[in-house]
Amino acid sequence: MLAKLCTRSAVRRCAGTGVLALALLGSVLPVSPAAASVPAAPARPDLSRFYRQEVAWGACAGPGMPRDLQCGKVTVPLDYARPGRGTLDLALARYRATGRSHQSVLLNFGGPGGAGVGELAYGGKQFMGLTNGYDVVTFDPRGVGRSSPVSCGDGGDQAAAVTGADADLGHPQALLRQLRRTADACARSSGDVLPYIGTVNAARDLDVIRQALGDRKLNYLGFSYGTRLGAVYAAQFPHNVGRMALDGVDTLTESLAEQGIEGARGQQTALDDFLDWCVRDAGCPFGRDRRTAGDEVVRLVRSLDGRPVTTDGGDPFSGQDLVAAIVQALYSRDLWPSLERALGSLKRDDDPRGVMGFATGGAGLTGGRRVAGHDGLVDPQDVPADNLQAALMAINCADDPDRPSAARIAADLKRLRAAYDEASPVFGRYRLTQVLMCYGRPKGTDFIRARVKDVDTARMLLVGTRGDPATPYPWTVETAQRLGPSAVVLDNKGEGHTGYGSSVCVHRRVDDFLLYGSLPSYGSSCPADGKEWSVFPNRIDR
Repeated sequence: MLAKLCTRSAVRRCAGTGVLALALLGSVLPVSPAAASVPAAPARPDLSRFYRQEVAWGACAGPGMPRDLQCGKVTVPLDYARPGRGTLDLALARYRATGRSHQSVLLNFGGPGGAGVGELAYGGKQFMGLTNGYDVVTFDPRGVGRSSPVSCGDGGDQAAAVTGADADLGHPQALLRQLRRTADACARSSGDVLPYIGTVNAARDLDVIRQALGDRKLNYLGFSYGTRLGAVYAAQFPHNVGRMALDGVDTLTESLAEQGIEGARGQQTALDDFLDWCVRDAGCPFGRDRRTAGDEVVRLVRSLDGRPVTTDGGDPFSGQDLVAAIVQALYSRDLWPSLERALGSLKRDDDPRGVMGFATGGAGLTGGRRVAGHDGLVDPQDVPADNLQAALMAINCADDPDRPSAARIAADLKRLRAAYDEASPVFGRYRLTQVLMCYGRPKGTDFIRARVKDVDTARMLLVGTRGDPATPYPWTVETAQRLGPSAVVLDNKGEGHTGYGSSVCVHRRVDDFLLYGSLPSYGSSCPADGKEWSVFPNRIDR
Protein backbone atom coordinates (compact mmCIF):
# COMPACT_ATOMS: atom_id res chain seq x y z
CA MET A 1 0.00 0.00 0.00
CA LEU A 2 1.29 3.42 -0.94
CA ALA A 3 2.09 5.95 1.72
CA LYS A 4 -0.58 8.61 2.05
CA LEU A 5 0.09 11.91 0.37
CA CYS A 6 0.58 14.89 2.65
CA THR A 7 -1.62 17.94 2.31
CA ARG A 8 -0.10 21.38 2.18
CA SER A 9 -0.36 21.85 5.97
CA ALA A 10 0.49 18.21 6.67
CA VAL A 11 3.66 18.44 4.58
CA ARG A 12 4.79 21.30 6.75
CA ARG A 13 4.05 19.21 9.84
CA CYS A 14 5.93 16.23 8.37
CA ALA A 15 8.87 18.44 7.45
CA GLY A 16 8.87 20.09 10.87
CA THR A 17 8.92 16.72 12.60
CA GLY A 18 11.87 15.63 10.49
CA VAL A 19 13.86 18.79 11.25
CA LEU A 20 13.24 18.38 14.98
CA ALA A 21 14.39 14.75 14.87
CA LEU A 22 17.58 15.67 13.02
CA ALA A 23 18.28 18.46 15.50
CA LEU A 24 17.93 16.05 18.41
CA LEU A 25 20.20 13.52 16.73
CA GLY A 26 22.72 16.21 15.91
CA SER A 27 22.97 17.19 19.57
CA VAL A 28 24.26 13.76 20.58
CA LEU A 29 25.96 12.39 17.46
CA PRO A 30 28.95 13.78 15.59
CA VAL A 31 28.25 14.91 12.03
CA SER A 32 30.45 13.11 9.50
CA PRO A 33 31.99 15.01 6.59
CA ALA A 34 29.91 12.90 4.20
CA ALA A 35 26.71 13.85 5.99
CA ALA A 36 27.69 17.49 5.98
CA SER A 37 28.06 17.41 2.20
CA VAL A 38 24.57 16.02 1.51
CA PRO A 39 22.70 18.66 -0.55
CA ALA A 40 19.61 20.23 0.92
CA ALA A 41 16.23 19.10 -0.40
CA PRO A 42 14.94 21.38 -3.16
CA ALA A 43 12.67 24.13 -1.96
CA ARG A 44 8.96 23.59 -2.57
CA PRO A 45 7.44 26.04 -5.07
CA ASP A 46 5.93 29.10 -3.43
CA LEU A 47 2.21 28.99 -4.24
CA SER A 48 1.15 31.35 -1.47
CA ARG A 49 -0.05 34.12 -3.79
CA PHE A 50 -2.49 31.73 -5.46
CA TYR A 51 -3.84 30.64 -2.07
CA ARG A 52 -4.43 34.24 -0.94
CA GLN A 53 -7.06 35.00 -3.58
CA GLU A 54 -10.67 35.94 -3.02
CA VAL A 55 -13.24 35.71 -5.83
CA ALA A 56 -14.76 39.01 -7.00
CA TRP A 57 -18.27 38.02 -8.09
CA GLY A 58 -20.31 39.98 -10.61
CA ALA A 59 -22.88 39.69 -13.39
CA CYS A 60 -22.22 37.01 -16.01
CA ALA A 61 -21.33 38.06 -19.55
CA GLY A 62 -23.11 36.59 -22.55
CA PRO A 63 -26.65 36.51 -23.91
CA GLY A 64 -29.34 34.65 -22.00
CA MET A 65 -27.38 34.22 -18.77
CA PRO A 66 -29.68 33.99 -15.72
CA ARG A 67 -29.84 37.19 -13.73
CA ASP A 68 -29.30 35.42 -10.43
CA LEU A 69 -26.17 33.65 -11.66
CA GLN A 70 -22.90 35.31 -10.64
CA CYS A 71 -19.56 34.89 -12.37
CA GLY A 72 -15.95 35.31 -11.30
CA LYS A 73 -12.51 33.85 -11.79
CA VAL A 74 -9.43 32.52 -10.04
CA THR A 75 -5.83 32.59 -11.24
CA VAL A 76 -3.73 29.41 -11.16
CA PRO A 77 -0.15 28.66 -12.20
CA LEU A 78 0.35 27.19 -15.63
CA ASP A 79 2.93 24.82 -14.12
CA TYR A 80 2.65 24.04 -10.40
CA ALA A 81 6.27 22.91 -10.28
CA ARG A 82 7.44 26.23 -11.77
CA PRO A 83 4.80 28.83 -10.90
CA GLY A 84 6.90 31.63 -12.34
CA ARG A 85 6.41 30.31 -15.88
CA GLY A 86 3.01 31.93 -16.25
CA THR A 87 -0.59 31.84 -15.11
CA LEU A 88 -4.05 31.26 -16.50
CA ASP A 89 -7.51 32.26 -15.32
CA LEU A 90 -10.35 29.84 -14.63
CA ALA A 91 -13.97 30.93 -15.15
CA LEU A 92 -16.34 30.41 -12.20
CA ALA A 93 -20.10 30.72 -11.76
CA ARG A 94 -22.36 30.34 -8.74
CA TYR A 95 -25.92 30.45 -7.48
CA ARG A 96 -26.01 31.99 -4.01
CA ALA A 97 -27.32 30.05 -1.06
CA THR A 98 -30.88 30.97 -0.12
CA GLY A 99 -30.11 30.92 3.59
CA ARG A 100 -27.11 31.82 5.70
CA SER A 101 -24.23 29.86 4.23
CA HIS A 102 -20.52 30.00 4.70
CA GLN A 103 -19.83 27.02 2.46
CA SER A 104 -19.83 26.08 -1.21
CA VAL A 105 -20.37 22.88 -3.14
CA LEU A 106 -18.31 22.66 -6.32
CA LEU A 107 -19.76 20.89 -9.37
CA ASN A 108 -18.06 19.26 -12.35
CA PHE A 109 -20.45 17.99 -15.03
CA GLY A 110 -18.13 15.60 -16.84
CA GLY A 111 -16.45 15.27 -20.17
CA PRO A 112 -13.62 15.61 -20.06
CA GLY A 113 -14.03 18.84 -21.95
CA GLY A 114 -17.36 19.99 -20.56
CA ALA A 115 -17.60 23.68 -19.65
CA GLY A 116 -19.22 24.07 -16.26
CA VAL A 117 -20.36 27.70 -16.46
CA GLY A 118 -22.69 27.16 -19.40
CA GLU A 119 -24.01 23.91 -17.95
CA LEU A 120 -24.92 25.53 -14.65
CA ALA A 121 -26.44 28.53 -16.43
CA TYR A 122 -28.77 26.53 -18.64
CA GLY A 123 -29.22 23.28 -16.69
CA GLY A 124 -28.92 24.41 -13.10
CA LYS A 125 -32.54 24.08 -12.04
CA GLN A 126 -32.11 20.61 -10.60
CA PHE A 127 -29.37 21.84 -8.23
CA MET A 128 -31.47 24.52 -6.57
CA GLY A 129 -32.19 22.23 -3.62
CA LEU A 130 -28.52 22.41 -2.71
CA THR A 131 -28.78 26.19 -2.27
CA ASN A 132 -30.56 25.44 1.01
CA GLY A 133 -27.11 24.94 2.47
CA TYR A 134 -24.50 25.96 -0.10
CA ASP A 135 -23.44 28.40 -2.71
CA VAL A 136 -23.60 26.13 -5.79
CA VAL A 137 -20.40 26.76 -7.75
CA THR A 138 -18.93 25.43 -10.97
CA PHE A 139 -15.98 26.24 -13.21
CA ASP A 140 -14.50 25.82 -16.68
CA PRO A 141 -11.42 23.61 -16.13
CA ARG A 142 -8.09 24.59 -17.65
CA GLY A 143 -8.21 24.25 -21.43
CA VAL A 144 -12.03 24.27 -21.46
CA GLY A 145 -14.63 26.91 -22.26
CA ARG A 146 -13.44 30.39 -21.28
CA SER A 147 -10.39 29.05 -19.38
CA SER A 148 -7.65 29.14 -22.07
CA PRO A 149 -9.57 26.78 -24.40
CA VAL A 150 -7.57 24.32 -26.47
CA SER A 151 -8.29 23.74 -30.15
CA CYS A 152 -7.00 21.66 -33.02
CA GLY A 153 -7.64 24.41 -35.57
CA ASP A 154 -9.08 24.07 -39.05
CA GLY A 155 -8.86 20.51 -40.31
CA GLY A 156 -7.52 19.23 -37.02
CA ASP A 157 -10.31 16.75 -36.29
CA GLN A 158 -8.24 13.83 -35.10
CA ALA A 159 -11.27 11.70 -34.41
CA ALA A 160 -12.51 12.10 -37.97
CA ALA A 161 -9.13 10.96 -39.25
CA VAL A 162 -9.80 7.60 -37.63
CA THR A 163 -13.56 7.17 -37.72
CA GLY A 164 -14.49 9.11 -40.82
CA ALA A 165 -15.66 7.44 -43.99
CA ASP A 166 -12.31 8.10 -45.70
CA ALA A 167 -10.17 6.50 -42.97
CA ASP A 168 -8.18 3.69 -44.62
CA LEU A 169 -7.58 1.02 -42.02
CA GLY A 170 -5.95 -1.13 -44.67
CA HIS A 171 -3.03 1.33 -44.82
CA PRO A 172 -2.27 2.08 -41.17
CA GLN A 173 1.00 3.94 -41.85
CA ALA A 174 -0.86 6.61 -43.83
CA LEU A 175 -3.44 6.82 -41.05
CA LEU A 176 -0.73 7.23 -38.41
CA ARG A 177 0.92 10.01 -40.42
CA GLN A 178 -2.42 11.82 -40.48
CA LEU A 179 -2.80 11.34 -36.75
CA ARG A 180 0.63 12.83 -36.13
CA ARG A 181 -0.16 15.81 -38.38
CA THR A 182 -3.38 16.50 -36.54
CA ALA A 183 -1.67 16.11 -33.15
CA ASP A 184 0.82 18.74 -34.30
CA ALA A 185 -2.08 20.96 -35.40
CA CYS A 186 -3.59 20.65 -31.91
CA ALA A 187 -0.29 21.69 -30.34
CA ARG A 188 0.05 24.71 -32.66
CA SER A 189 -3.52 25.91 -32.14
CA SER A 190 -3.72 25.38 -28.38
CA GLY A 191 -0.73 27.41 -27.30
CA ASP A 192 1.12 27.23 -23.98
CA VAL A 193 -1.64 25.54 -21.97
CA LEU A 194 -1.63 22.19 -23.81
CA PRO A 195 1.38 20.61 -22.02
CA TYR A 196 -0.26 21.40 -18.67
CA ILE A 197 -3.69 19.95 -19.45
CA GLY A 198 -4.79 16.92 -17.46
CA THR A 199 -6.61 15.79 -14.35
CA VAL A 200 -3.62 15.97 -12.01
CA ASN A 201 -3.23 19.72 -12.58
CA ALA A 202 -7.01 20.23 -12.67
CA ALA A 203 -7.27 18.65 -9.22
CA ARG A 204 -4.65 21.07 -7.92
CA ASP A 205 -6.76 23.86 -9.42
CA LEU A 206 -9.69 22.57 -7.35
CA ASP A 207 -7.73 23.19 -4.18
CA VAL A 208 -6.92 26.75 -5.20
CA ILE A 209 -10.64 27.29 -5.94
CA ARG A 210 -11.56 25.80 -2.55
CA GLN A 211 -9.31 28.28 -0.75
CA ALA A 212 -10.50 31.21 -2.88
CA LEU A 213 -14.11 30.36 -1.95
CA GLY A 214 -13.13 30.52 1.72
CA ASP A 215 -13.85 26.85 2.41
CA ARG A 216 -11.77 24.78 4.82
CA LYS A 217 -12.91 21.57 3.10
CA LEU A 218 -13.91 20.83 -0.49
CA ASN A 219 -17.55 19.82 -0.85
CA TYR A 220 -17.91 18.36 -4.31
CA LEU A 221 -20.39 16.76 -6.72
CA GLY A 222 -18.83 15.24 -9.83
CA PHE A 223 -20.45 13.44 -12.75
CA SER A 224 -18.83 10.96 -15.16
CA TYR A 225 -15.31 12.30 -15.84
CA GLY A 226 -15.89 14.57 -12.83
CA THR A 227 -15.64 11.44 -10.67
CA ARG A 228 -12.10 10.87 -11.93
CA LEU A 229 -11.27 14.46 -11.05
CA GLY A 230 -12.75 14.04 -7.56
CA ALA A 231 -10.83 10.82 -6.95
CA VAL A 232 -7.54 12.41 -7.98
CA TYR A 233 -8.24 15.35 -5.66
CA ALA A 234 -8.90 12.89 -2.83
CA ALA A 235 -5.51 11.27 -3.44
CA GLN A 236 -3.66 14.61 -3.60
CA PHE A 237 -5.45 16.42 -0.76
CA PRO A 238 -7.04 13.71 1.42
CA HIS A 239 -7.41 15.88 4.49
CA ASN A 240 -9.12 18.67 2.53
CA VAL A 241 -12.00 16.44 1.41
CA GLY A 242 -15.35 17.43 2.86
CA ARG A 243 -18.54 15.85 1.52
CA MET A 244 -17.79 14.33 -1.88
CA ALA A 245 -20.38 12.63 -4.11
CA LEU A 246 -19.34 10.93 -7.36
CA ASP A 247 -22.06 9.89 -9.85
CA GLY A 248 -21.39 7.79 -12.96
CA VAL A 249 -18.05 6.56 -11.68
CA ASP A 250 -15.09 6.47 -14.06
CA THR A 251 -12.41 3.81 -14.14
CA LEU A 252 -9.05 4.56 -12.57
CA THR A 253 -7.20 1.56 -13.98
CA GLU A 254 -8.37 0.60 -17.46
CA SER A 255 -6.42 1.75 -20.51
CA LEU A 256 -8.10 3.81 -23.20
CA ALA A 257 -8.26 0.68 -25.36
CA GLU A 258 -10.14 -1.22 -22.65
CA GLN A 259 -12.39 1.76 -22.00
CA GLY A 260 -13.23 1.95 -25.69
CA ILE A 261 -14.36 -1.69 -25.85
CA GLU A 262 -16.48 -1.31 -22.71
CA GLY A 263 -17.94 1.93 -24.03
CA ALA A 264 -18.93 0.33 -27.33
CA ARG A 265 -20.65 -2.54 -25.52
CA GLY A 266 -22.51 -0.21 -23.19
CA GLN A 267 -23.70 2.02 -26.00
CA GLN A 268 -24.83 -0.97 -28.06
CA THR A 269 -26.88 -2.18 -25.10
CA ALA A 270 -28.46 1.27 -24.77
CA LEU A 271 -29.26 1.30 -28.52
CA ASP A 272 -30.83 -2.15 -28.26
CA ASP A 273 -33.03 -0.87 -25.43
CA PHE A 274 -34.05 2.10 -27.57
CA LEU A 275 -34.91 -0.17 -30.50
CA ASP A 276 -36.95 -2.45 -28.23
CA TRP A 277 -39.01 0.60 -27.36
CA CYS A 278 -39.05 2.10 -30.87
CA VAL A 279 -40.46 -0.91 -32.76
CA ARG A 280 -43.55 -0.86 -30.55
CA ASP A 281 -44.44 2.53 -32.03
CA ALA A 282 -45.98 2.91 -35.48
CA GLY A 283 -43.67 5.83 -36.25
CA CYS A 284 -40.43 3.93 -35.71
CA PRO A 285 -38.19 4.71 -38.72
CA PHE A 286 -36.66 1.23 -38.59
CA GLY A 287 -39.96 -0.63 -38.89
CA ARG A 288 -41.88 -2.82 -36.45
CA ASP A 289 -39.72 -5.95 -36.72
CA ARG A 290 -37.14 -5.99 -33.93
CA ARG A 291 -35.16 -8.72 -35.70
CA THR A 292 -34.28 -6.36 -38.56
CA ALA A 293 -34.30 -2.95 -36.82
CA GLY A 294 -30.68 -3.21 -35.70
CA ASP A 295 -29.55 -4.06 -39.23
CA GLU A 296 -31.44 -1.01 -40.49
CA VAL A 297 -29.44 1.24 -38.17
CA VAL A 298 -26.16 -0.26 -39.42
CA ARG A 299 -27.26 0.24 -43.04
CA LEU A 300 -28.14 3.88 -42.36
CA VAL A 301 -24.74 4.56 -40.79
CA ARG A 302 -22.84 2.89 -43.63
CA SER A 303 -24.97 4.65 -46.25
CA LEU A 304 -24.15 8.05 -44.76
CA ASP A 305 -20.47 7.17 -44.50
CA GLY A 306 -20.52 6.37 -48.21
CA ARG A 307 -22.70 9.32 -49.25
CA PRO A 308 -23.01 11.99 -46.55
CA VAL A 309 -25.96 14.38 -46.64
CA THR A 310 -25.38 18.12 -46.66
CA THR A 311 -26.24 20.35 -43.70
CA ASP A 312 -27.76 23.81 -43.98
CA GLY A 313 -24.26 25.18 -43.53
CA GLY A 314 -22.97 23.19 -46.49
CA ASP A 315 -20.97 20.71 -44.42
CA PRO A 316 -21.18 16.94 -44.94
CA PHE A 317 -23.02 14.90 -42.31
CA SER A 318 -21.60 11.37 -42.28
CA GLY A 319 -22.54 8.11 -40.64
CA GLN A 320 -19.97 8.72 -37.91
CA ASP A 321 -21.54 12.13 -37.26
CA LEU A 322 -24.82 10.28 -36.81
CA VAL A 323 -23.21 7.82 -34.39
CA ALA A 324 -21.80 10.69 -32.32
CA ALA A 325 -25.28 12.23 -32.09
CA ILE A 326 -26.93 8.93 -31.14
CA VAL A 327 -24.41 8.54 -28.31
CA GLN A 328 -25.71 11.74 -26.74
CA ALA A 329 -29.37 10.88 -27.23
CA LEU A 330 -29.00 7.51 -25.50
CA TYR A 331 -27.90 9.08 -22.23
CA SER A 332 -31.52 9.46 -21.11
CA ARG A 333 -34.80 7.71 -21.90
CA ASP A 334 -36.41 11.15 -21.86
CA LEU A 335 -34.74 11.83 -25.21
CA TRP A 336 -35.98 8.71 -26.98
CA PRO A 337 -39.13 10.24 -28.55
CA SER A 338 -37.09 13.15 -29.92
CA LEU A 339 -34.46 10.74 -31.24
CA GLU A 340 -37.13 8.67 -32.98
CA ARG A 341 -38.52 11.75 -34.75
CA ALA A 342 -35.07 13.04 -35.69
CA LEU A 343 -34.02 9.69 -37.15
CA GLY A 344 -37.26 9.56 -39.10
CA SER A 345 -36.55 12.95 -40.68
CA LEU A 346 -33.01 11.91 -41.54
CA LYS A 347 -34.01 8.54 -43.02
CA ARG A 348 -37.08 9.79 -44.84
CA ASP A 349 -36.06 13.29 -45.98
CA ASP A 350 -32.23 13.34 -45.72
CA ASP A 351 -32.73 16.08 -43.12
CA PRO A 352 -30.03 15.91 -40.41
CA ARG A 353 -31.13 18.98 -38.44
CA GLY A 354 -32.99 17.10 -35.73
CA VAL A 355 -30.18 14.62 -35.19
CA MET A 356 -27.59 17.39 -35.16
CA GLY A 357 -29.44 18.91 -32.22
CA PHE A 358 -28.11 16.07 -30.04
CA ALA A 359 -24.48 16.76 -30.93
CA THR A 360 -22.56 18.93 -28.52
CA GLY A 361 -19.72 21.35 -28.93
CA GLY A 362 -18.39 24.72 -27.97
CA ALA A 363 -19.69 27.96 -29.34
CA GLY A 364 -17.83 30.40 -31.48
CA LEU A 365 -14.93 30.23 -33.89
CA THR A 366 -12.65 27.40 -34.93
CA GLY A 367 -8.89 27.61 -34.94
CA GLY A 368 -6.42 30.39 -34.38
CA ARG A 369 -5.20 31.95 -31.17
CA ARG A 370 -7.82 33.09 -28.72
CA VAL A 371 -7.68 36.63 -27.44
CA ALA A 372 -8.45 36.99 -23.77
CA GLY A 373 -11.22 39.34 -22.72
CA HIS A 374 -10.72 42.26 -20.38
CA ASP A 375 -10.82 39.97 -17.33
CA GLY A 376 -8.21 37.47 -18.56
CA LEU A 377 -10.84 34.97 -19.70
CA VAL A 378 -11.71 34.20 -23.32
CA ASP A 379 -14.90 35.94 -24.43
CA PRO A 380 -17.79 33.46 -24.82
CA GLN A 381 -18.12 34.07 -28.56
CA ASP A 382 -14.42 33.30 -29.09
CA VAL A 383 -14.45 29.78 -27.61
CA PRO A 384 -13.39 27.50 -30.50
CA ALA A 385 -16.13 25.31 -31.93
CA ASP A 386 -13.96 22.21 -31.54
CA ASN A 387 -12.99 22.94 -27.93
CA LEU A 388 -15.06 20.14 -26.42
CA GLN A 389 -13.51 17.41 -28.57
CA ALA A 390 -10.03 18.95 -28.47
CA ALA A 391 -10.14 19.13 -24.68
CA LEU A 392 -11.49 15.58 -24.39
CA MET A 393 -8.55 14.26 -26.37
CA ALA A 394 -5.99 16.43 -24.58
CA ILE A 395 -7.15 15.47 -21.08
CA ASN A 396 -7.62 11.76 -21.76
CA CYS A 397 -4.21 11.56 -23.39
CA ALA A 398 -2.56 13.48 -20.55
CA ASP A 399 -4.08 10.96 -18.11
CA ASP A 400 -2.98 7.85 -20.04
CA PRO A 401 0.65 6.63 -19.99
CA ASP A 402 0.26 4.08 -22.81
CA ARG A 403 1.90 5.02 -26.11
CA PRO A 404 2.18 1.95 -28.37
CA SER A 405 4.65 2.33 -31.22
CA ALA A 406 3.62 2.83 -34.83
CA ALA A 407 4.70 -0.74 -35.60
CA ARG A 408 2.57 -2.11 -32.76
CA ILE A 409 -0.50 -0.13 -33.86
CA ALA A 410 -0.04 -1.15 -37.51
CA ALA A 411 0.24 -4.81 -36.52
CA ASP A 412 -2.80 -4.70 -34.22
CA LEU A 413 -5.15 -2.41 -36.12
CA LYS A 414 -7.15 -5.02 -38.05
CA ARG A 415 -7.54 -7.16 -34.96
CA LEU A 416 -8.64 -4.15 -32.92
CA ARG A 417 -11.13 -3.11 -35.58
CA ALA A 418 -12.64 -6.61 -35.52
CA ALA A 419 -12.83 -6.58 -31.72
CA TYR A 420 -14.53 -3.18 -31.67
CA ASP A 421 -16.98 -4.18 -34.41
CA GLU A 422 -17.82 -7.31 -32.43
CA ALA A 423 -18.50 -5.17 -29.36
CA SER A 424 -20.82 -2.99 -31.45
CA PRO A 425 -21.45 -2.87 -35.21
CA VAL A 426 -22.74 0.69 -34.77
CA PHE A 427 -20.38 2.22 -32.19
CA GLY A 428 -17.24 0.12 -32.66
CA ARG A 429 -15.62 2.22 -35.36
CA TYR A 430 -16.45 5.41 -33.50
CA ARG A 431 -14.95 4.11 -30.26
CA LEU A 432 -11.79 2.90 -31.98
CA THR A 433 -10.53 6.45 -31.55
CA GLN A 434 -9.92 5.58 -27.89
CA VAL A 435 -6.97 3.45 -29.03
CA LEU A 436 -5.51 5.80 -31.63
CA MET A 437 -6.33 9.32 -30.51
CA CYS A 438 -3.17 9.76 -28.41
CA TYR A 439 -0.71 8.72 -31.12
CA GLY A 440 1.74 11.56 -31.77
CA ARG A 441 1.16 13.16 -28.36
CA PRO A 442 3.53 13.14 -25.38
CA LYS A 443 3.22 10.24 -22.96
CA GLY A 444 0.71 10.89 -20.18
CA THR A 445 1.08 10.51 -16.43
CA ASP A 446 0.86 7.21 -14.56
CA PHE A 447 -0.21 9.02 -11.36
CA ILE A 448 -3.86 7.98 -11.63
CA ARG A 449 -3.23 4.28 -12.18
CA ALA A 450 -0.37 4.06 -9.71
CA ARG A 451 -1.31 6.36 -6.83
CA VAL A 452 -5.03 7.07 -6.74
CA LYS A 453 -5.99 4.37 -4.26
CA ASP A 454 -6.42 3.70 -0.53
CA VAL A 455 -7.34 7.32 0.15
CA ASP A 456 -7.44 8.45 3.77
CA THR A 457 -10.44 10.77 3.52
CA ALA A 458 -13.82 11.39 5.06
CA ARG A 459 -16.40 8.97 3.70
CA MET A 460 -17.62 9.71 0.19
CA LEU A 461 -20.67 8.60 -1.81
CA LEU A 462 -20.26 6.77 -5.15
CA VAL A 463 -23.35 6.28 -7.34
CA GLY A 464 -23.37 3.59 -10.04
CA THR A 465 -26.25 3.05 -12.47
CA ARG A 466 -26.88 -0.48 -13.71
CA GLY A 467 -27.91 0.61 -17.23
CA ASP A 468 -25.30 3.33 -17.70
CA PRO A 469 -24.05 3.26 -21.33
CA ALA A 470 -20.92 5.35 -20.69
CA THR A 471 -19.63 4.44 -17.22
CA PRO A 472 -20.55 0.78 -16.60
CA TYR A 473 -21.70 -0.16 -13.11
CA PRO A 474 -18.70 -2.49 -12.50
CA TRP A 475 -16.46 0.58 -12.68
CA THR A 476 -18.25 1.98 -9.62
CA VAL A 477 -17.59 -1.20 -7.64
CA GLU A 478 -13.95 -1.43 -8.80
CA THR A 479 -13.24 2.23 -8.06
CA ALA A 480 -14.84 1.97 -4.62
CA GLN A 481 -12.64 -1.02 -3.81
CA ARG A 482 -9.61 0.86 -5.07
CA LEU A 483 -10.33 3.99 -3.05
CA GLY A 484 -10.79 1.93 0.08
CA PRO A 485 -13.20 1.95 3.05
CA SER A 486 -13.93 5.66 2.64
CA ALA A 487 -16.07 4.90 -0.44
CA VAL A 488 -19.75 4.00 0.03
CA VAL A 489 -21.62 2.71 -3.06
CA LEU A 490 -25.25 3.51 -3.89
CA ASP A 491 -26.60 1.00 -6.44
CA ASN A 492 -29.02 2.70 -8.84
CA LYS A 493 -31.11 0.03 -10.61
CA GLY A 494 -32.17 2.44 -13.36
CA GLU A 495 -30.88 3.29 -16.82
CA GLY A 496 -29.11 6.22 -18.42
CA HIS A 497 -25.81 7.97 -17.83
CA THR A 498 -25.54 8.97 -14.14
CA GLY A 499 -28.37 8.85 -11.64
CA TYR A 500 -28.82 12.32 -10.14
CA GLY A 501 -30.77 13.64 -13.10
CA SER A 502 -32.76 10.47 -13.78
CA SER A 503 -33.78 9.10 -10.38
CA VAL A 504 -35.78 10.79 -7.62
CA CYS A 505 -34.22 8.37 -5.14
CA VAL A 506 -30.61 9.09 -6.18
CA HIS A 507 -31.29 12.82 -6.24
CA ARG A 508 -32.64 12.71 -2.68
CA ARG A 509 -29.82 10.50 -1.35
CA VAL A 510 -27.11 12.71 -2.86
CA ASP A 511 -28.72 15.92 -1.58
CA ASP A 512 -29.19 14.43 1.90
CA PHE A 513 -25.52 13.51 2.02
CA LEU A 514 -24.24 16.85 0.75
CA LEU A 515 -26.60 18.95 2.88
CA TYR A 516 -26.79 16.93 6.09
CA GLY A 517 -23.97 14.37 5.94
CA SER A 518 -26.50 11.52 5.85
CA LEU A 519 -24.86 8.63 4.02
CA PRO A 520 -26.84 5.58 2.88
CA SER A 521 -25.74 2.36 4.48
CA TYR A 522 -23.41 -0.03 2.66
CA GLY A 523 -25.39 -2.08 0.14
CA SER A 524 -28.17 0.51 -0.33
CA SER A 525 -29.90 0.80 -3.69
CA CYS A 526 -32.41 2.91 -5.58
CA PRO A 527 -35.17 1.33 -7.68
CA ALA A 528 -35.59 1.81 -11.41
CA ASP A 529 -38.54 4.10 -10.83
CA GLY A 530 -38.40 5.77 -14.24
CA LYS A 531 -39.07 9.19 -12.71
CA GLU A 532 -36.77 11.74 -14.26
CA TRP A 533 -35.96 15.15 -12.86
CA SER A 534 -34.28 16.37 -16.02
CA VAL A 535 -31.49 15.49 -18.40
CA PHE A 536 -27.98 16.72 -19.04
CA PRO A 537 -28.13 17.98 -22.66
CA ASN A 538 -24.45 18.83 -22.67
CA ARG A 539 -23.07 15.68 -21.03
CA ILE A 540 -20.47 14.49 -23.49
CA ASP A 541 -19.11 11.16 -24.47
CA ARG A 542 -16.05 10.21 -22.51
